[in-house]
Amino acid sequence: MSQRTDQNTGTRDVREAHRFDEQRLLDYLSSHVESFHGPLAVSQFKGGQSNPTYLLDAASGRYVLRRKPPGKLLKSAHAVDREFRVISALYSTGFPVPRPLALCEDDEIIGTTFFVMEYVDGRIFWDLDLPGLEPDERSAIYDNVNATIARLHNCDYAAIGLADFGKPGNYFARQISRWSGQYRASETGTVKSMDALIDWLPENIPEDDSASIVHGDFRLDNMILHPTRPEVIAVLDWELSTIGHPLADFTYHLMTWQMPEIGIGSVGLAGKPLQELGIPDEEAYIEQYCRRTGRESGIPHRHFYSAFNFFRLAAILQGIAGRVRDGTAASAHAAQAEQSVRPLADLGWHFASESRRPQ
Repeated sequence: MSQRTDQNTGTRDVREAHRFDEQRLLDYLSSHVESFHGPLAVSQFKGGQSNPTYLLDAASGRYVLRRKPPGKLLKSAHAVDREFRVISALYSTGFPVPRPLALCEDDEIIGTTFFVMEYVDGRIFWDLDLPGLEPDERSAIYDNVNATIARLHNCDYAAIGLADFGKPGNYFARQISRWSGQYRASETGTVKSMDALIDWLPENIPEDDSASIVHGDFRLDNMILHPTRPEVIAVLDWELSTIGHPLADFTYHLMTWQMPEIGIGSVGLAGKPLQELGIPDEEAYIEQYCRRTGRESGIPHRHFYSAFNFFRLAAILQGIAGRVRDGTAASAHAAQAEQSVRPLADLGWHFASESRRPQ
């Protein structure tokens, strides 16, 4: 088992900072979730650095609870109410998400807003090269993941009640402003490449202004696969979802192929023997997505999108570092986040510099 798999697989006792009155929760769920009844046992998933996530073992079955963390929070962060809304809308279309069961915005129950959804039994792969599988299995899994993100971006968001879930248009300008602000609010030291990206990105936004539902953190370890088939049965962690630019979402997902080892246990496919493994290379994967979404011209301005996504991820992890500073981080391994900010920003600035070279 890899270090990353070991760190994130399974549950642990609830962290002291994230405990709550379990009897009060039991009383609430017994009256708000159909057929729910105790006794109830609560444990906390090891993974999940942003919103604390709990496994609820009840006499009526297993459930998952996601909540805002306690303490001082950045404005607009940890939007579990938005997660619940988008999951509810997508579930109605048959898109692979867990069945939503209840949203509670009454802080008197467990201290912060939370929602409960069904527990989906399946496989989560924390290692992107899918160790232990055969090449044809890996190929089929990546093909299904590609089809899943294409299906999300092809979804008519207005038709399922999400027309006001975000503001179509000017997505990159708004995102760059948002993450620059959150980075500054969580800043724990000077990162020159991050400062350079904050200046460069707003001046180099492509003209393409497409809009779709975006997940915001679409990667393999945010999915549950069928126990035996190469099929995505649940996409998790919709905290960052909105109406935005599909290419922002897809090229974030492409970081799977671009991420080198940067010393924090998060390893992408860069340098891996993809053909031997049965995993498509970046160009083949892009071609699959473009065919499924009707993008006949491919993805122009890819260096900008890559620079933006490394900047955005660095800002997200700086936010986690800020919560370590403030004592509200949800994962025992969140302190590693601060180490990753500078190398991620450096990679972003590398792509920004590449975009300025003569083509």
